[in-house]
Amino acid sequence: MDIRKVQISGGSSYIVSLPKEWIIASKIKKNDPVGVFTQADGTLLISPNISSEPVSRTKEFEISSATDETFLLRNLISAYIAGYTSIRIRAKGRLPPYATLLARDFTNMAIGQEVVEETETAIVIKDLLNPAEMPFESTIRRMSVIVRGMQEDAAGALETHNLELAESVISRDTEVDRLHWLVARQNNLLVTDPNLARRMGITIRHAQHYFMVSRIIERIGDHATRIARNTVLLAGNSMKPGFVAEITTTNSTSSELFQRSMSVFFEGDIPSANDTITRLGAFETACNAISTNALGYEPEVAIPIVHIADSIRRVGEYSADICENVMNFVIGE
Repeated sequence: MDIRKVQISGGSSYIVSLPKEWIIASKIKKNDPVGVFTQADGTLLISPNISSEPVSRTKEFEISSATDETFLLRNLISAYIAGYTSIRIRAKGRLPPYATLLARDFTNMAIGQEVVEETETAIVIKDLLNPAEMPFESTIRRMSVIVRGMQEDAAGALETHNLELAESVISRDTEVDRLHWLVARQNNLLVTDPNLARRMGITIRHAQHYFMVSRIIERIGDHATRIARNTVLLAGNSMKPGFVAEITTTNSTSSELFQRSMSVFFEGDIPSANDTITRLGAFETACNAISTNALGYEPEVAIPIVHIADSIRRVGEYSADICENVMNFVIGE
């Protein structure tokens, strides 16, 4: 840390000199303006960017016919989440045939991304979404609605042996991932662009709180998908109606815990958060009973049921995690 003394100029102005290395790196000249932002924790952020225009950042990937497609797709997703406004895919010669299709798949997966330029040797993907027009809270609400529907439909598919409904749950997981990537991207953008935080009317700490909860919701969606996949594995196998009802009832409890945790999140209700966490003990006992009862069936039935019970339990635990995050954030504020 570079410590500098505060000086007084003209009897009323307080002055602190800026590090020369930072001035040179930021290409700041005499009489150039800089932005000074007061943070929620009382610190000051000094930025060479004082315009309201978003910071432009470009990431380039050089590929060849030997490049692994999955590896490239993961890189594109990482660049998107990192907050790059422009992504360029190029080759030394002609682009491999898979590149165009993969770029199209990526733009369908990531919100706000579009191919704006395409030649024989390069593809340019730009971000056309204004982050300020996608508030964190709206994205989180949409995620929670989708995930809760997935969880309820997964249990419904198990109860009614509806494989089409189970496949529908599995397909919806992609939408949850897209929304989580958007939250992660906006969180990273706020760190690099203080003007964006000001335009969105949110602090970086608040954005990180949204990101952590978004990650938990995405995990809950994964477990709803896991329940649906194991329901498909149970196709053609019969179970006692009472046992199926036991699973459905326990899943309803986990869904209720998740709904309560989201109410806690949006309202900042600490007593309700504590009450939700307290209910976890009895809920976990019910999940363990399902796993124990599953052992009375053949392995092709028992194994998927144990996995379903584990996912139902994990949904409840993740709901408690949301409540703990809310308590930490609200008390910290």
